[in-house]
Amino acid sequence: MQRLKSKFDSFRHRTNVVIYGTNTASGRLFDLILLGVILVSVVIVMLETVKGFDIKYHYELIVLEWIITIFFTLEYLLRIISIKKPLKYIFSFYGIIDLIATLPMYFSLFIVGTSVLTVVRALRLLRLFKILKHPKFSSQSTHLKEALIASRGKILIFIYFMLISSVIIGSVMYVVEGEEGGFTSIPISIYWTIVTLTTVGYGDISPITPLGQAIASVVMIMGYGIIAVPTGIVSAEFANNNRKKPRAERINPCSVCGTEGHEHNAKYCYHCGADL
Repeated sequence: MQRLKSKFDSFRHRTNVVIYGTNTASGRLFDLILLGVILVSVVIVMLETVKGFDIKYHYELIVLEWIITIFFTLEYLLRIISIKKPLKYIFSFYGIIDLIATLPMYFSLFIVGTSVLTVVRALRLLRLFKILKHPKFSSQSTHLKEALIASRGKILIFIYFMLISSVIIGSVMYVVEGEEGGFTSIPISIYWTIVTLTTVGYGDISPITPLGQAIASVVMIMGYGIIAVPTGIVSAEFANNNRKKPRAERINPCSVCGTEGHEHNAKYCYHCGADL
């Protein structure tokens, strides 16, 4: 029994290094294979919606989808087995995504008409963020998140200002153009204003009077300036955070999986849960 337990612990350790070890040769190879399978899975989901292609290669697509589903199922189970705190992974964001992404094919065995759930398989693409959870990527992601949080007040005020401006401009265009120009109501006019301000310009509604065209020209010019405002707000906060926040990463890697980039006060590895 002790020998069996020792073999199981050795298997868990090797599996953990392969699945969670981003700086090992086996870990990088596994990440590349996983990345390829994810992309193939997403392509298959897309091709299944092309009727002509699906009719011609339906059987092959189903076989490939089952192979990929089994692969992800085994990978999900191995992730649970190879870490000390499996419940933390099971109920984590990525753990739930991993589980949901494998369910559609199994549902199709028992419930007819669940093919619409195949779109859920595209959630596997979110695993790309987990594959890229290298200290450099993780650090930049944290800085970007902090910049967005710090700038949310300014962005909300900016959105509030834009909504007010859209209502005012839309109301003016309704009065100036009227139903003859396609501005049949104030909500329709506000819709035109938003489309014009965002420089989308569907062209389904356009002013026909000289005054309306002059106002539209001003709105278009405003749109180009407005696009840069949210980007500038977030960029400024991002730069401020980079200047203010000191570098606080642990130099020594995890002794179990070798993962680097932990915070200086971290007690557990963010990949495998081992003590640091």
